[in-house]
Amino acid sequence: MRDQALFDKIDLHLIRVLHTVLTERSVSRAALRLGMYQPAVSAALKRLRDLSGDPLLVRSGSGMVPTDAGLRMIEPSASILRAAEVLFTGARGFDPQTATHTFRVAASDYLDPHFLPQLVSQIKSHAPLTHIEIHPLSADSDYHAHLSQGHVDVVVGNWLKPPEDLHLGKLFADEVVCMVSKEHPAARRGWTQETWLECEHIAPTPTHPGARGVIDDHLEGLGLARNITARCPHFGLIPGMVASSLLVMTTGRQYCERFANSLPVKILECPIDFPQLMYYQLWHERTHASASAKWLREQIKSVAAALRSKPTPDAPAAMPPQGGATSGPAKPVPR
Repeated sequence: MRDQALFDKIDLHLIRVLHTVLTERSVSRAALRLGMYQPAVSAALKRLRDLSGDPLLVRSGSGMVPTDAGLRMIEPSASILRAAEVLFTGARGFDPQTATHTFRVAASDYLDPHFLPQLVSQIKSHAPLTHIEIHPLSADSDYHAHLSQGHVDVVVGNWLKPPEDLHLGKLFADEVVCMVSKEHPAARRGWTQETWLECEHIAPTPTHPGARGVIDDHLEGLGLARNITARCPHFGLIPGMVASSLLVMTTGRQYCERFANSLPVKILECPIDFPQLMYYQLWHERTHASASAKWLREQIKSVAAALRSKPTPDAPAAMPPQGGATSGPAKPVPR
């Protein structure tokens, strides 16, 4: 009877607060994510502490960490929330015009500078009541865990060898080219393999020590290495840096073409043959049959195809220079 009385005090909203507080490790961040006032989240956390007989979240240095009991509750609470989503969405289907889902997409900015803006625009146009969260693919991004635990619905990126334990959908393949300032000597004279390797190159900042992208992996396989003298963690800033320097950017043609008319840059063929860049969307088995997740994946596929078939002439001007992910199996690859 005591267990039944305890169960009667727990509702789905309380489970959602529990999972969000434990994963965000912050009452204030949990409140933002839940769209609640912070005092309301604090009150819910107090109820959860009373029900569990455990602090659940305790202070550690300048932050908060889950207790052992709290850590054990993360996956079961995620499982309950997933089951509830399947229970109700499966019963009523998915209607974009009335749906109030929150879609969570993890992606870097190296696919196309227009991709995420147009994806958000298309989703909001067809499903105006939904919410959208864009998550970065960064050094601390365990996208396998985020997909399995429901923190994100889909991951979009570039992989040398896509992970075999996740579902995938191919978006497109792209040719590797170089982008330089119109003042770069190579813009006038061209280059050889030797002069290209000797040029000053800019590349994304590695997501962790020792990480390399497809460009440098391929060069290493040929016994070659380029002269990287600048790195930047924000792919969208690199074109502006290239335009005002003698740095060389090597990445996909589609990305470079977005800046060809808005910045004083020139696209050049690489003097070395590289494998095509392959872009995919990945998702977990937990959302494979979900009507809302299927709809989201169709939007991603549609936007990628539209950008590929109907290039936009200009990209928004890259920020001036005042101002993803690693090589190997199952790792998103920066150029």
